[in-house]
Amino acid sequence: MKYTIRVAQREDMKQVLQLIQELATFEKEEDAVEVSVQNLEEDGFGKQKLFHCFVAEKDNLIVGMALVYPRYSTWKGPVIHLEDLIVTKDVRGTGLGTALLNEVVKYGATLGVKRISWEVIDWNEPAIGFYESKGAKVKRDWDVVHLDEAGIKEYLSALA
Repeated sequence: MKYTIRVAQREDMKQVLQLIQELATFEKEEDAVEVSVQNLEEDGFGKQKLFHCFVAEKDNLIVGMALVYPRYSTWKGPVIHLEDLIVTKDVRGTGLGTALLNEVVKYGATLGVKRISWEVIDWNEPAIGFYESKGAKVKRDWDVVHLDEAGIKEYLSALA
C-alpha cells in the first residue's frame, strides 16, 4: 500500500476529527467526543500550539493520525504524551500504525524527551500486542485518574 506520513496541517483537522470519532465508536464512547474542528484548528495551529499531529495520507485521504503533546515527569524530565494513534479500520494491518509510531518516536528523540507515554484500553488486546511488539511496557499496575469538567467545577465549588 502506498501512503505518506507527514505533519498535519490546519486543513486536515476535519478528517482528523472523523478519525477521533471512529476511535470513540470503537471504544463504545461515541457520544463522548466534544472537541470540534474549530477546537482542533485553534489548539493545534493557533497562538499557543497545544499539540503536534502526524497524519497518514493515502489517495488524498487521511487514513491515520498520531497526536502528541508535551508533559514533564518529575522523575525523568521532559516527556511527550501520545494522546491517540488511530488507523482507520479499512487499512489496519498494513503498516500504517508502525509508520505513525515511528514518526512519534523520531519526533520525541529530536525533542530530547526521556519518555513517550500513552494509555491503551485494557480490552484492546490487538493494540496492547502491537505496542508490546515495539518494545513498549504496558503498566498494568497503574490506574488512570481523570477529573473531568464537571468534577473540576464541583471541586472548586467545595472550596468556596
